[in-house]
Amino acid sequence: MAAAIHYQCQRCTACCRWPGQVRIGEAEIGAMAGLLEVTEHEFIQRYTRLRPSRDGLALMDKPNGECVFLEGRDCAVQDAKPVQCAGFPNTWNFPGWREQCEAVPTLVNAPASF
Repeated sequence: MAAAIHYQCQRCTACCRWPGQVRIGEAEIGAMAGLLEVTEHEFIQRYTRLRPSRDGLALMDKPNGECVFLEGRDCAVQDAKPVQCAGFPNTWNFPGWREQCEAVPTLVNAPASF
């Protein structure tokens, strides 16, 4: 069995401070709206923007580029955070992320490929 590296998030919030788009879909909108106890329509109006490609929604940024849900070193929607956020840095990352992110690399067993 081959070993693979998995990065364990330390909740340093570097990815939350990096400018860019957090793409969200219907299920994520519903989950975050429910957590915040607002309607989906209110959530969309208050916390999202149209992606530049006009093919969906992304979370709003604060004026300094941080995620709209970043509160200090905490995520206001941690229990319903988008898949994109939950996957960082294992399923996506940005150039230079290792210099910013405190995630700890660990070896995990990966199934052998035939």
